[in-house]
Amino acid sequence: MAAPNSLRDVYLDEMKDLWSANDQMTRAVRQLGEQASDPKLKAMLEHSVGGIEKHTATLKQLIEESGGETAPEHCKGMEGLVAEALKHGVKEAPADGRLRDVQIIAQYQRMSHYGLAGFGSAAAYARALGKPEQEARLKQAASEIYRGDAFASRLAESLEQAAA
Repeated sequence: MAAPNSLRDVYLDEMKDLWSANDQMTRAVRQLGEQASDPKLKAMLEHSVGGIEKHTATLKQLIEESGGETAPEHCKGMEGLVAEALKHGVKEAPADGRLRDVQIIAQYQRMSHYGLAGFGSAAAYARALGKPEQEARLKQAASEIYRGDAFASRLAESLEQAAA
């Protein structure tokens, strides 16, 4: 990838990075879901995969609408977060299901927060570029991620109490 020459380039790069991040996160969340023992956590992770895929479809549409090349740009940041998530939630996960669930939620939230930062930045770029419809769609995705994060926090609190 060449250095961006305009805010439009930065905007497109951000969305391509998010696309790759979402693809990586989807695969990781599926694996984490297989390891979760709490039924609410399993359901949350399954629901999350659908949301991530929906957000990826939005990114693809926005890239296309903006005249960009519709291909992801490998996201090294999410690559690291996924490696950590799989380490703590699968490969070196505690045998105790409650402790494993607590770790899975923490890893899930780390990956989600990366997405929140990216969608927030992309929405700001869309606003600056005079694309209010695209800004609204990106803000909607961020809002959905925030709601999922809030649910994960509440679930973590109940699981942490059970694990203690």
